[in-house]
Amino acid sequence: MLKKNYFITGFIFLFSLRLFPCTSLMVTPGASVDKSAMVTYIADSHLLYGELYHWPEATHPKNSWRDIYEWETGKFLGRIKEVPHTFQVTGNMNEHQLVIAETTFGGRKELQDTTGILDYGSLIYITLQRARTAREAIRVMTSLVNEYGYYSTGESFSVMDPDEGWILEMTGKGPGRKGAVWVAMRIPDGYICAHANQARIRQFPLHDRDNCSYSPDVISFAREKGYFKGKDDEFSFADAYAPYDRHNIRFCEARVWSIYRRAAPSMSLPWQLIEGKDTTARLPLWIKPDKPLTLKEVMSLMRDHYEGTPLDMRKGVAAGPSGIPYRWRPLTWKTDGKEYFHERAISTQQTAFSFVAQCRRSLPSPIGGVLWFGVDDTYSTVYTPFYCCLSHVPTGYKQGNGTLFQYSDSAAFWLFNRVSHLAYLRYHLMIEDIRAIQSAIEDSLILLQPEIEKEALGIYRNNPGHAVGYLTAYSCQKADELCNRWKKLFEELLVKYLDGNVKTQPGECSHPGYPEWWYRIISKESGCFY
Repeated sequence: MLKKNYFITGFIFLFSLRLFPCTSLMVTPGASVDKSAMVTYIADSHLLYGELYHWPEATHPKNSWRDIYEWETGKFLGRIKEVPHTFQVTGNMNEHQLVIAETTFGGRKELQDTTGILDYGSLIYITLQRARTAREAIRVMTSLVNEYGYYSTGESFSVMDPDEGWILEMTGKGPGRKGAVWVAMRIPDGYICAHANQARIRQFPLHDRDNCSYSPDVISFAREKGYFKGKDDEFSFADAYAPYDRHNIRFCEARVWSIYRRAAPSMSLPWQLIEGKDTTARLPLWIKPDKPLTLKEVMSLMRDHYEGTPLDMRKGVAAGPSGIPYRWRPLTWKTDGKEYFHERAISTQQTAFSFVAQCRRSLPSPIGGVLWFGVDDTYSTVYTPFYCCLSHVPTGYKQGNGTLFQYSDSAAFWLFNRVSHLAYLRYHLMIEDIRAIQSAIEDSLILLQPEIEKEALGIYRNNPGHAVGYLTAYSCQKADELCNRWKKLFEELLVKYLDGNVKTQPGECSHPGYPEWWYRIISKESGCFY
């Protein structure tokens, strides 16, 4: 019998897919093998283009202003005062190894302030240009929304520097009410914390300012709106501002569960925690992994289709004969008056870009901060290193090289999408070829990292500017090599798997056909027709 990968719901499924359903993981220094602080981010959207943002360090005239455009849509929102000096930013990491990532939890719709000036995307990239540490970033972010208003819906932010990581959760107060209600908690060293489009902070310490910070009205505002009536020490941010239901448990918390189950198998977290039947069950905000994580293991945690669990997306009729773990949107549908849905995994086809950021106090910031960056689906992308001191971005990843609606043969986004799109035809076969090359390239880059950084450190001690040039040249060289390799990979896959055959050597090819269970479905459906 085939295990079905979709489930009947006993109610009308009104879940609305958010424009940016993302996943983020924070790894504190004590939870990593080399004492790196690490942050992952997967920017998932059907309308977002994968490119590497870059803002150089800059000095601004006195009394200058900055125009704010919504990150998602490009809509002009207003202007804010510019500061005299801004830091260099590469992607979501600045020159001081500060990293900020996010996932949108939405929360209560009535709390979005449509008159606010700062959306969550602008807030991230402006803060990266203004703050040096995670604690300073939280102060900047909350001060900015207090002054100019917060335009977006509920948001979870990963805020990390080389020493510590914080999860900050924020939502607006409704139209015309400036500011936001928010809470931020420091992740204990030696632990990891993930979030995926669902608010995760529940109860928090009210008198531990070294490890927790919150807006003065975070509880009183909830009382005013009728979201909470208990004692202060019973207050739960998530339950008040983003109540759990079967939708966000199954589509969102399930991704957190899949990270935690792999990082700490000893916890034996049952899948029933995210099945959706019990909306009172909760995953921990953070966990201690069974062992310190390597950079490669953190990359691997971002590559997941629930393999080996009851939610395994490679199984069942929905996966087709080639076991493709992707489901084309919409994720929900109705048949014979009943609502159904597909799973939403960490790895998904609509990813624009993702990264694993590595922050290290043991090295000067230009060398210690590395953004391992990739475009398209995490399962088939290759993470290549971009140091936070980067003076410019290589052509393949540069902003403006192609768009979501304009193909570019030199853009990494299109090169990687071209390969993955081809792989959907015979996924179970082609993905093995892709993953072998992916692993070989990433392994070689990680193995080379100590040698490159030893050389960079020697240069830095004599001339920091030359070290920046050295690391920029290295990052761009590896990015260019990767783009060229992915062009070649597309040609190799096209030739090898043309017309459903598999070429084994010149003059020979095999015909892999379909799996036995698929033939049985065809036979049963067609009866004597065939």
